[in-house]
Amino acid sequence: MKATGIVRRIDDLGRVVIPKEIRRTMRIREGDPLEIYTNPDGEVIFKKYSAVGELSDGALQTAEVIAKLSGSPAVVFDMDHVVAVSGVPKKEYAQRRVSSALEELMEQRKAFEYSSDSEEVKPVEGVDSHALAVSPIITNGDISGAVAIVSNDKNEKCSALQAMLCKAGAMFLGKQIEE
Repeated sequence: MKATGIVRRIDDLGRVVIPKEIRRTMRIREGDPLEIYTNPDGEVIFKKYSAVGELSDGALQTAEVIAKLSGSPAVVFDMDHVVAVSGVPKKEYAQRRVSSALEELMEQRKAFEYSSDSEEVKPVEGVDSHALAVSPIITNGDISGAVAIVSNDKNEKCSALQAMLCKAGAMFLGKQIEE
């Protein structure tokens, strides 16, 4: 664990303010759910809660099915990181952050399909592959993450099948989270 040097007091209602610098660095936004852990040493730990991360086995199976049927790599994201990947080496994508372009698509609740007249969206920070299709995972009206199919080839465009598989995968995961 890393010390920040920041000390905050608890108010009379039991609240503590998480400093803006930490919220920005950890991508914690207003309304984000936080999970609270304690340990025997008296530490209280706040961790961003990821409903998609809780379904990591289901997310991996979804990515595997999409990758197999679409013929292209599939990636499942929570709001901040890659949760599951299939069709490419896992080391290349493991625990990488979502790009600002993908974050923007998720916030706008927009699906995306790459065509000759659209601009490339690179969904993963530090990975050069562009997205062929992206669909947000919506649970109880809130965005929980996204499903993306990424390109193997610079000139590859999104097919109707890939767009449909991406949307179906996102809907499936959304329903799994709701249950």
